Amino acid sequence: MPATPADPVLRNALVILATIAAGVVLYLLADILTPLALAMFLALMIDGFARVLRLRLRAPKRAAMPLAVVLSVVIFVLAAVFVADNASTFAGQLVDYGPRLNGLIARLASLAGLQAPPSVTDLMRQLNPASYLGQVAQGLQTFVSTAAFVLVYLGFILASRRGWERKAVALFPRGERRQEATDAFLRIRNGVEQYLWVQTVTGLMIAAASWVAMVAVGLDNALFWAILIFIASYIPVVGGIVGVAAPPVFALVQFETLWQAIVLTIVLQAVGMFVGNVVQPRMQGRSLNMDPIALLLALAFWSVLWGLPGAFLSTPLTTVMMVVLAQFEGTRWVAVLLSADGDPGPMKPRAPEAPAASDPPKQPAPKRRSKS
Repeated sequence: MPATPADPVLRNALVILATIAAGVVLYLLADILTPLALAMFLALMIDGFARVLRLRLRAPKRAAMPLAVVLSVVIFVLAAVFVADNASTFAGQLVDYGPRLNGLIARLASLAGLQAPPSVTDLMRQLNPASYLGQVAQGLQTFVSTAAFVLVYLGFILASRRGWERKAVALFPRGERRQEATDAFLRIRNGVEQYLWVQTVTGLMIAAASWVAMVAVGLDNALFWAILIFIASYIPVVGGIVGVAAPPVFALVQFETLWQAIVLTIVLQAVGMFVGNVVQPRMQGRSLNMDPIALLLALAFWSVLWGLPGAFLSTPLTTVMMVVLAQFEGTRWVAVLLSADGDPGPMKPRAPEAPAASDPPKQPAPKRRSKS
């Protein structure tokens, strides 16, 4: 049957409806899918770490993966312990900052034209933190359960790595289809690994420069703030901006003069803009090939669906979506919109079209006999 002009419209409408349905399913199954996505993300990080140990550090092939798992767990545990310990120390220091907070509120109130500014005690009484203790406890319980599920999923994913090759053979018996699936997987893996590498290096640059600036002006807990800035750098677009904005605010509370907060604001924002606009694009090159507006929309989309884990995973998940959607003619237009240069990657080759039934096969022209 010949294709009608309404077919592309119908196909695009089906893609939009399928996207809405998938978003609803992702939102309703967030408690199940979020730990799985985080576990797959960590498994990809550990696999890349093991490959670096094997290829660059000449680690034995059999020992590379166990060594990568052990080192990753040690690094995450040490970072979590350090952040938790310094967070408790920081919370204790906030009590000593009470009078300075009252002075800062009074100055801001005078600038706003308020005659009787509220104190910190009044604000805390109005906020009534005791009413939020239940929500905080529930949030901690959810975090602990999510972390447990992530570890369980991660263990099973790492244990079943060897079976994926046999599954790929069973899913794609034909060699051409299997090669196409392998190429798509390698594009996803290389793109996500390159993204992680760029975010790690640029995050370390911003964190190190911020630590030097905070130590120079004498800000308390400079290393704690530097680690938080490094962690926030993994949230695309807005993570680095929010991370470098917090230390100047607390400099206003710690110091009686304003020049420390002004210096931190100028230096931290300048470092963030330089790394984000000069260093990061040169390191990233064309490997990610994601439109900045698409990254911002993806951050909002995944944050609404999955909260903070969705914010961290927004760029890798969108990269996976772009590569997968680029493989099919009906959804390739979505991948084109997500890409930065309009080329989301190769598409599966189409089968050659058969000749129409109405066209009779051409007969070879009869040979002319030569006259003797």
